[in-house]
Amino acid sequence: MKKFVLSVIALCSFLLVTSRLQAQDYKTAVGLKFGGYENGISGKFFLDEGTAIEGLVGFRSHGVVFSGLYELHQSAFNTAGLKFYYGFGAHLGSVGSGVYKRFGGDDKVYNDSHILLGADGVLGLEYKIDQAPVAISLDLNPRVELATGPFFDIAPGLGIKYTF
Repeated sequence: MKKFVLSVIALCSFLLVTSRLQAQDYKTAVGLKFGGYENGISGKFFLDEGTAIEGLVGFRSHGVVFSGLYELHQSAFNTAGLKFYYGFGAHLGSVGSGVYKRFGGDDKVYNDSHILLGADGVLGLEYKIDQAPVAISLDLNPRVELATGPFFDIAPGLGIKYTF
């Protein structure tokens, strides 16, 4: 009886792990992100089937911004490979002097270097191309800038990633 129970537990565990691996499209991705403020390099790592962390290094005129996001993913529109995701995070960076266009707002003029620090959000769709190691994403990135603000803005983002 004890061997039977252990065998059933082992079989159920194997089936659960196998189905989770098949349900997830990829585990890790690296790529490029084009946004309203910065363009840069992104990396995403799935903690489990529906939870991921994403890091971004964004470059802008006279500056660089590091962002980290915690994201929740779920299937979208009953379409294979298409996922809806949302999450939150923070950014830290700096910009040099210059005129910066704010998406949907007035231009911001900086006469010297400034630190950027704030909270970020993300809401988007990602499509993992079947039979190819490529994922494409389109999202909105709300941002609350605290160090040079406070102000709130929303910028669009387009990403392309190599998945493995």
